Amino acid sequence: MRASDYDWPMAADLYGEMQLETAPPAKRKWRDYLPGASVTAIAALAAAWLADHYAAPIVLMGLLIGLSMSFLSQDRRTHAGLDLMSQTALRIGIVLVGARITAAQLAELGPLPFALLVLIMIAVIVVTVATARLFAQDKHAALLAGGATAICGASAALALYSLIGDRRVDQARFTLTLVGITVASALAMTLYPVLAAQLDLTNAQAGFLIGASIHDVAQAIGGGFSFSPQAGEVATIVKLTRVALLAPMLMLVALWLGRGEGGPRTRIPLRLPWFILGFLGIAAVNSLVSIPKPVQGAAATGAQALLLLAIVATAMKARLHLLLDQGWRSFAPIVVATLTSFLLSLGAALSL
Repeated sequence: MRASDYDWPMAADLYGEMQLETAPPAKRKWRDYLPGASVTAIAALAAAWLADHYAAPIVLMGLLIGLSMSFLSQDRRTHAGLDLMSQTALRIGIVLVGARITAAQLAELGPLPFALLVLIMIAVIVVTVATARLFAQDKHAALLAGGATAICGASAALALYSLIGDRRVDQARFTLTLVGITVASALAMTLYPVLAAQLDLTNAQAGFLIGASIHDVAQAIGGGFSFSPQAGEVATIVKLTRVALLAPMLMLVALWLGRGEGGPRTRIPLRLPWFILGFLGIAAVNSLVSIPKPVQGAAATGAQALLLLAIVATAMKARLHLLLDQGWRSFAPIVVATLTSFLLSLGAALSL
């Protein structure tokens, strides 16, 4: 697949620019994928076991185990499988996330909270990108951190990186961003419910604050229910509404990147990456037909598994020696995005 096959602005990884393996997929045999796919699956299972037995964030476990096994990417036999897991698994996982979304959820949230969520998302991204120069950081790296914080953490970071690509943000910086986003989300899940209680927020206000500001889906929902069952229900709706904003954000980012690469465009391209169309399609079907609960559960489990595989494979593809070149300033966009998201979400919650 080439960039010229689409009119959509250049979307680096969508067209294979982040692949370790240079051979065209058509020339590969199924045996070529086994080594990389097998080690990725084993590492993902280990991460899931640790997360289940020690109540640790599964994304963080996947990142750490993947990084510890990054030496395997030096073996060319793993390249095809790692590419498959970090790209195809990611895209299918994003499609399955659409099964969580319905139009009824957006309607249940109400027009004012929905409008506030959209404004918070835009503000978090704009503030993070605008302040990047203060910390001598690249705007694309800041866009990655801001977008991931504004939507759904590591999942959004992976989707954004598929558009931004390693020509603009290298693998080491991307891995560092994933680690920072995951740690920030874990800390937020612990601290935000406590802060909400100290501020004497109502269940609805606490649920909005937690759902609108915590990065990861599972941790946002868990943080909401740790405050109260009512807050957990509100946090779930708010967080899933943020997830629904993933596709529009990716479209806007793709347009922005396209304008930055080649100047203003005369028309809006009509073709979108297939995984965005799939995400929107499943969400539309779920809104019209109401996908059965068992199927929704299977889709949610499948999405979590595929995104975990993508995270592990991406970490394995990282070059650890490049991480040493990243200073403390590299975490600044994540800190700015997290604080901006929290403060704006708190202000919005108090206004409800």
